[in-house]
Amino acid sequence: MALAAVHLELVFSRPETTLSVTRGAARLLADMGYAPLLEVCLPNGRRADVMALGRKGDIVICEVKSGVDDFRVDQKWPEYAPFCDAFFFAVSPEFPQDVLPQEPGLICADAFGGAVIREAPVLPLAPARRKALTLAFARLGAMRTLRDPLI
Repeated sequence: MALAAVHLELVFSRPETTLSVTRGAARLLADMGYAPLLEVCLPNGRRADVMALGRKGDIVICEVKSGVDDFRVDQKWPEYAPFCDAFFFAVSPEFPQDVLPQEPGLICADAFGGAVIREAPVLPLAPARRKALTLAFARLGAMRTLRDPLI
């Protein structure tokens, strides 16, 4: 009795892909020594999918893209640069990387972790902005640990 070869392809919805890539990018950044927070509101009203603070005070932002349509529809990514030292796109392993611009860094991630495919250029923040962002980041992290539904 011969067994037929079976090809199994997993298809994830956009929210599942976003969650998976976000989790993997945050885990990668933590493994690299950063302290990541998810869904961080920036002073310009934008929301960073992942923002992470390094041991030396450097700030990294990752913009998660769940698919090509998500990337093409959402072109606000240049507006994150004034609020970080390094900016990355984070995508799933299946994402066609050639559609992304070459300037930002690139992380490929799934729910279990990720890898830096392309390093992000480092453009250091001005000291006053770094201090303000670091204080806001610390306060946000501390407030989230309370887990009080009224906050």
